[in-house]
Amino acid sequence: MTDAAGTAGAAGSGNAAGSGNAAGSGNAGGSGNAAGAGDRRGRRRAETKAEILEIALDLMAEEGAASLSLSAIARRLGIQPPSLYKYFPSRHAVYDALFALGQRRYRDVIAEAAARAEPPGLAQVAAAFEAGGRWIMDNQILAQLLFWRPVPGFTPSPESYGPALETRDLYAGMVRAAVERGELAPAAAGEEGLNLLASLITGPMSQQMANGPEATFDTGAYTRLLARMPALFAAAYPPS
Repeated sequence: MTDAAGTAGAAGSGNAAGSGNAAGSGNAGGSGNAAGAGDRRGRRRAETKAEILEIALDLMAEEGAASLSLSAIARRLGIQPPSLYKYFPSRHAVYDALFALGQRRYRDVIAEAAARAEPPGLAQVAAAFEAGGRWIMDNQILAQLLFWRPVPGFTPSPESYGPALETRDLYAGMVRAAVERGELAPAAAGEEGLNLLASLITGPMSQQMANGPEATFDTGAYTRLLARMPALFAAAYPPS
């Protein structure tokens, strides 16, 4: 989610240079100053929104994901609650931004793990499962919002859900590679196969967060099972 800035200032400078008069140069300088001020305002706004989301995560960790309130965020930020609406118009807008943030980070972890793994196919799935599981254990509040439904009435927007679909596409590519290598039957790359694959990571991770959230990835009774999941998936779709 990115904005473009500074175009008007650059165009203004070009016009002034072409005119060759002092007044034109002064106008270009004014345009440049305005663009610079706009950039600074945009950076401050982005920084404030990021701070709001960090505060929201802290409050969710302390009080539970569903207990988040804009007034509590505003108090911790040191502003009046109405001022918060300039950044997020509702509590669900904060949840939506957190959902998008978490899905982007999770997607990137999966993509990086798959890119490092060799050969393509089930080795990538195993690496992605481990990397994703470690991220989940390190980011349990965000993970609850991504993989559970802890907030009644909250549904992520299509834009925020986009990275989740990209993660599914990443896994679909790994499965297709495994099929091409003869590691899996072609049906593994179908809708049912991908649903099973998703269940094989979310199942153990949900069990771990529910029953042993204080554990690490390496010590968890359920997270340790993730290494066995690719073999279970292969057993469900053995190559012919």
